[in-house]
Amino acid sequence: MPDPVMAVRRPAVLHEVRPETGGALSVVGAMMDLVATDLDTAAPILGRDRELTHLAELVGLGTAPRSRSLLLAGDAGVGKTRLLAELCARAGDDGWRTAVGHCLDFGDSALPYLPFSELFGRLDREQPDLSARLLEGHPALEHLQPGRRMLSGAAAAPGEGLDRAELFDAVHGALDELAADLPLLVVVEDAHWADRSTRDLLTFLFTRPFRSSVAVVASYRTDDLHRRHPLRATIAEWARIPGVHRLQLGPLDDADVRELVRTLHGGDLAPAELLRIVERAEGNAFFAEELVAAELGPLGLPEDLADLLLVRLDRLEDLGRDVVRAAAVAGRRVSHAMLSAVADLDPSELERALRDAVESHVLVRVGDDAYAFRHALLAEAVHDDLLPGERVRLHAACARAIAERRVEGTAAELARHARAAHDLDTALQASIEAGDDAMSVGGPDEAAHHYEAALELLADPARVLPGELDQVGLVLRASEAVIASGHPERARKLVRDHLDRLGADPEPEDRARLLLAWAAAMLLTESSEEALPATVEALGLIPDEPTPLRAKLLAVRARAELDHGHDEAAARYATEALTLAQKLDMPMLVADATTTLAGIDQWVGDPDAAMASLDDIIRRARSSGDSAAEMRSLFLLGGMHHEAARLAEAREAYHRGVEVARSVGRPWAPYGFDSWLLESVIAYQAGDWDDALALLEHDPAAAPPVAGALLLSARMGVLAGRGDPEARDLLGRVRPLWERDGMLIVTSGTAAVDAYGDAADLPGATHAFDDVVATIGGLWTEHFQARVRLTALLLGQIADAVARTPSDDRPTLLSRVPEHLAGVEGTVARVRKRKRPFGPEGMAWLARVHAEHLRLRWLADVDPPAVDDLLAAWRTTLALFSAMGHRFETARSQARLAAVLRATGDAEEATALAGQATATARQLGAEPLLRELGALTGERTGATGPRQARATRDRLRSVELTAREREILALVADGLSNAEIARRLFISAKTVSVHVSNILAKLGAAGRTEAAAIARRDGMLPPA
Repeated sequence: MPDPVMAVRRPAVLHEVRPETGGALSVVGAMMDLVATDLDTAAPILGRDRELTHLAELVGLGTAPRSRSLLLAGDAGVGKTRLLAELCARAGDDGWRTAVGHCLDFGDSALPYLPFSELFGRLDREQPDLSARLLEGHPALEHLQPGRRMLSGAAAAPGEGLDRAELFDAVHGALDELAADLPLLVVVEDAHWADRSTRDLLTFLFTRPFRSSVAVVASYRTDDLHRRHPLRATIAEWARIPGVHRLQLGPLDDADVRELVRTLHGGDLAPAELLRIVERAEGNAFFAEELVAAELGPLGLPEDLADLLLVRLDRLEDLGRDVVRAAAVAGRRVSHAMLSAVADLDPSELERALRDAVESHVLVRVGDDAYAFRHALLAEAVHDDLLPGERVRLHAACARAIAERRVEGTAAELARHARAAHDLDTALQASIEAGDDAMSVGGPDEAAHHYEAALELLADPARVLPGELDQVGLVLRASEAVIASGHPERARKLVRDHLDRLGADPEPEDRARLLLAWAAAMLLTESSEEALPATVEALGLIPDEPTPLRAKLLAVRARAELDHGHDEAAARYATEALTLAQKLDMPMLVADATTTLAGIDQWVGDPDAAMASLDDIIRRARSSGDSAAEMRSLFLLGGMHHEAARLAEAREAYHRGVEVARSVGRPWAPYGFDSWLLESVIAYQAGDWDDALALLEHDPAAAPPVAGALLLSARMGVLAGRGDPEARDLLGRVRPLWERDGMLIVTSGTAAVDAYGDAADLPGATHAFDDVVATIGGLWTEHFQARVRLTALLLGQIADAVARTPSDDRPTLLSRVPEHLAGVEGTVARVRKRKRPFGPEGMAWLARVHAEHLRLRWLADVDPPAVDDLLAAWRTTLALFSAMGHRFETARSQARLAAVLRATGDAEEATALAGQATATARQLGAEPLLRELGALTGERTGATGPRQARATRDRLRSVELTAREREILALVADGLSNAEIARRLFISAKTVSVHVSNILAKLGAAGRTEAAAIARRDGMLPPA
């Protein structure tokens, strides 16, 4: 067993930071409380498995203990202390003694041998008998006791000094004696603050062998080792000593920082804020914790973090500090030419200042002619520390250097410097140019930022605008960029804001142009009903003359009419727009109007002609570089194939649309993103569920909120089909955005009905159904087409619930069925009124509603249908789903038809259908359907095929539990409580709780019982 006194306390933080102190004597007196407090390694160590394993191997943990000397190097805050704490914890678990001493920053008042005073002082306090035995054998150790070093007169009198060799021998001998019965791990932290005597003692310990197993580990900060640092030469000397190993601890990977931030935050964090913290932390655990703790906005640094970073500037000479300040204004990376232009220094002074900054690890060289800050947060801290006048002056110098072409620079850089220098005219023009440049290279997000910055500069009503500036044109450019970046709702609000600012007597053309942009944005949102009156007003404001503006308005008017179901009016305005666009040689508008006409033909004309027309538009759009027309046409073409149940052709068209969107840097733009989403839907329907999940992978921080939620909702469909409880969790993430997008409601709502129903939570499924109907009723109409599918799913879940519902309660279960059927009838009537018939998918779901209703009546024995009618309904449903290529719903229909056949005595056909459904369900991993089939056949029908076996192996590879977690998991599986586990393992109940939470998260389990079941299923634990 490890010695309870010498065992290191486990730190509760994930970074290294210790209290700064004012003097050596006060620290020695309080040392036991300052650095030996009870700490806890409950928080998970992230991203350091490789380094921890390497350290453990070097000292001999888990194998034969050995005497080794190790150096652990890394920047401040990168996690050295946390790694060493875990090493000590593992050593203690393996039966080692562990002893830790710390060097502290006392400047010129360094106390010799401070870490060893701490180490032996704690031993004397907590194990006086052992300490006395060591002192008896090594009396020189008495000089290291904290009490002897206080202002008490106990220190040696002049002339009674100790021979240093005697002290070194005493320390070495005492450590050897401590390791006589148990291996000993000695850790000296923060050797960059070590005094000369401590460094010499460490050199002695590194060079002189031990008889027993003593491992000595010293850590230090690499970013503190400037050229004149006293440890720099010592490190070089230590590295040449045989048997001394050096390990450089680098930054954490982004994935580990993300997990760390989530752990520290303890709640939901917006993807954009998570990304910002991860980017700014740059792999440094301490920086990440400080940024999270400060609940940081887009600007500014926590004061404590800024102070810590700025300490590095104190070691620079005056010229070095001046150059670093100039570099901070220029940015994280700065060219030598820019520093020469901004810093008021002659070449030799500049070079001397830069060498000072580089040798002090404030700046690092990048390439042949540039410098960068060692860490981006250091640049921020220096910039924020500038005096207001100093900041303005330096930014103005940078702006002049770029504007005068003395240094290379972009319009975006010029805009930033000019804005900070209060040169608003330059900032305005540069922002517009930067936006234009970003749009030209496929960067709509950046373009939107620059255009909106320019509009912000124009917001002051007292500002005199440049005469040549077209403010309305700038608004239109900004709106286009915002839409292309995937934020049509924001574009709608932006244009509406400027419409409201026009005043009482605006120029008619200006208002018409803004109304055009407003209507175009609205047609991409759930507020599309306002687009038609906007275009009517706009057309009334301009002359009835052949102008580009009129042609554009006619084209948008056509789309607005089509959105309202006015097919004839839409065709009339689209034809007029097409004629005018051809006359004015506007090829992009020609493509837009032609695409609208093709869309009309899809519904009320000749679908084949519509497809031919779209193929021609796509070809011409590709040759002319009209990506917007190409994306829209490919989306419509995919929709036509999809509606006709040609899934392979639909997926190809959607995929081509996605490729176009990504090739021009607009993955979130309308039609491009819609193609991305629907390609995954096609994969789901075709039974390529793994492909669907792969298609839905995305960076949450980069996704616009609604678009990201739509991808999650499509993921819900696959997870619900597989019975994964994550589907219900995802509903909570997307539900807050329902009011912003109807398709989001439909996609996630239908998945939720099955997710709750398959978990035997019929009230949850019913609530999801009601929520969808009520929310879409507020946005569109309660008789939306997807209500048919939604009702079919709910009726199926009600039918499944009949068997587990007592007969007396069944009337309540069935009480709302007439209401649900009436909702479907209302939807059918609305579709017929709009003269747009249901396609193959709609017909399949209508048949499914009828079949599920008959099944429900049959199972509940309430007005049961004739068996022939029931069989006919399910045969029709099966045929329709099979024809449209929906593999999962085909299998589910086969299972339910098989159940009726088996109940009516046709065992042969029932067995054949059940076998086909089982094969499909196994391939898909559709666990709820497999359970349904198992109940039908009385067989175990778990997903045990090759796909499931591969999934199990993949899951085992992805779930990496630590040794401690596996130990706790085994005890959890035995039914022990947290308190019982804590007593068994001699750790706190709080620590157990944290480990259990981590285990549940890694296994994806909702509770302790499920975690044990998963672990046994996947071979992590022996079978019960």
